[in-house]
Amino acid sequence: MASPLVETKLYAPKLRRSLVARPRLRGRLRRGAESRLTLISAPAGFGKTTLLAEWLAADGTERSVAWLSLDESDRQPASYWAYVVTTLQAAVPAVGTSALPLLQTAQPPIQTVLATVLNELGTALDDVYLVLDDYHLVDSPDIQAGMTFLLEHLPPRVHLVISTREDPALPLARLRAGGELVEVRAADLRFTFEEVAAYLNDVVGLDLAAGDLAALQLAALSMQDATTSPASSPGSPATTGTSSTTWPTRSWDASRPPSATS
Repeated sequence: MASPLVETKLYAPKLRRSLVARPRLRGRLRRGAESRLTLISAPAGFGKTTLLAEWLAADGTERSVAWLSLDESDRQPASYWAYVVTTLQAAVPAVGTSALPLLQTAQPPIQTVLATVLNELGTALDDVYLVLDDYHLVDSPDIQAGMTFLLEHLPPRVHLVISTREDPALPLARLRAGGELVEVRAADLRFTFEEVAAYLNDVVGLDLAAGDLAALQLAALSMQDATTSPASSPGSPATTGTSSTTWPTRSWDASRPPSATS
């Protein structure tokens, strides 16, 4: 008998009030409507999940969203695909009528199950987004073949969104070459100066004036120069201990402000 599914894994997280809006990244995610795959790939703490939740809450586009928060217990193909089909069914009720009974039988070929799901998804009237959060926890050879098959046969109105700490073993180069891949990387997730200013003023409540922010930017640039100068080589005073010269490169990282972490 199959174990019951944890339904809370199918809910997108709620947005916190202490959030810095990031319209530049939401704009990039909206391009996913023209692509098969949107990939958000960055180490822990860069705000991947928060960005996805903000995008889904802020964008008023008519669409159906199937969300799945993954964990290590989903590495077994039977469990993984049961969750995937179930969250798709929650978003598009016509999906999964035939596939879920197949998954509960004696290990059917996954391509047989997915062919049924893809045919049912092809009848969707609105765009459908399958969002897989923390995909790195399940990325394994047992899952990869089915995911590649799913990705290569998605109907035009169906899009896959993956957040992960490591690039998945999927045909990314081919998708990139074909214009079917939207990417958000760690460098994109780092806070810009304007976002840092918004965090300090709107979330922390420092109420910094324009002159304060300009001084902060100049100080940050000066310290960044110090960390990249010859004097900052390994073993030099600038790179030992807990020198404040390391602050700028860390502070522009979305992992620092608590409102951006995932």
